[in-house]
Amino acid sequence: MLPGATQPRGERESLKGRVGGRTLEIQRLIGRSLRAVVDLAALGPRTVTLDCDVIQADGGTRTASITGAFVALCLALEGLRRRGAITASPIRDQVAAVSVGLVGQRLLLDLDYAEDSQAHVDANFVGTGAGELVEVQLTGEGGPFLAARLNEMLELALSGIRELTRIQAEVLAPWLPLSW
Repeated sequence: MLPGATQPRGERESLKGRVGGRTLEIQRLIGRSLRAVVDLAALGPRTVTLDCDVIQADGGTRTASITGAFVALCLALEGLRRRGAITASPIRDQVAAVSVGLVGQRLLLDLDYAEDSQAHVDANFVGTGAGELVEVQLTGEGGPFLAARLNEMLELALSGIRELTRIQAEVLAPWLPLSW
């Protein structure tokens, strides 16, 4: 959910009963990631709700949700712009996310479930088209790891994010003006 507003308290409480902690954590991550590239003042008093269903999951569901939700958000906001509800798109930049893991001694981008379950280090990187970071979640699943690996993981993640933002722009180009 992209707030210009928040959910009423009763609605929040009823969701807590139906949605598990992991789901809420992922919802918050997706929301933070999208809000980072939206001018909320330009969006005005609106709430955009995006439903992120990963139909075929093999690891990386939260990163796929962020990357896909950005495309859906752009299309939804372009619809508002075309109807005159907003004068310009409030999107300031793209956002995409990737997973990176250390499996054995190899760094891998976009781990599948089997790789993720064997990872000594597991990380999610959320970044913008301009190369800035929005969020990094990194865990030494198998214990401590060398700090020098973090820079290697970051470089691999940024290359993946660059590729995903290129694909997003390619997909969106026929539908809307790319203002970023």
